[in-house]
Amino acid sequence: MIWIDTIVQGILLGGLYALFAAGLSLVFGVMRLVNLAHGDLIVLGAFLILVLVTALGLNPFIAAAVALPVMFGLGWLLQYHVLNRTLGDDILPPLLVTFGLSIVIQNALLESFSADSRRIPAGALETASISLGPIAVGVMPLLTFVSAVAVILGLNLLFYRTELGRAFRATSDDAVTAGLMGVDPKRLFATATGLAMIVVTIAALYLGTRSNFDPTIGPARLIYAFEAVIIGGLGSFWGTLAGGIIIGVAQTLGAAINPEWQILAGHVAFLVVLLARPRGLFPRATD
Repeated sequence: MIWIDTIVQGILLGGLYALFAAGLSLVFGVMRLVNLAHGDLIVLGAFLILVLVTALGLNPFIAAAVALPVMFGLGWLLQYHVLNRTLGDDILPPLLVTFGLSIVIQNALLESFSADSRRIPAGALETASISLGPIAVGVMPLLTFVSAVAVILGLNLLFYRTELGRAFRATSDDAVTAGLMGVDPKRLFATATGLAMIVVTIAALYLGTRSNFDPTIGPARLIYAFEAVIIGGLGSFWGTLAGGIIIGVAQTLGAAINPEWQILAGHVAFLVVLLARPRGLFPRATD
């Protein structure tokens, strides 16, 4: 029974990692951009929600809804005016620029909020649980997993069932030809990053309500996101969810054996999958 509970908790934890990774997967899938500031943007979103909760007394979920358009606008402007200038055959410029952006965000948050760890208060939801047969599941982890599935489903529907999704896929395959067909790649890329920032805000909500956070934890969140994306297969949204679950289950199993092995077990699972399937579990056919 203990192992069943451990696996269930790992699956729910994997939902959080999938949320970390979904925005990264979207940006990479559309424009092949590796954003090293992704984890710091999640932390930035968590601090924005925290400010709205503490300053205005908003419920965390309402605060997240208020933060969504702000983060979308930030992502749109960042991509249109900064990151679009770095795109090209050379992968080094976007890596350097987003690495610099990561440093800027971290230092700005340190100056504004100090190095103290914070948490977004969620009231009774923090300790609420429900019974699922013989095991008890926390309401907040369950909400996190349900949100992750909803986000992945929404991204798949957007990508494969809408005109915007077709434009994303066409531009990703050949931006020049898409431009000749009337698509503005720069604006489309900005829209993709804006949508990724919406996912970032959802991830920030659950990061802040489930655990403490501080201005310097972004790179660790980025590592989990990268691992989930690579395990699942670059550009595969459902693969990203699977990758997050694999890391989450590995971590909870490792912690059950020895608490010191929790983080290590997740990295070992990543390496095992990478050795067995270098392109990930569900690589896109075009990869």
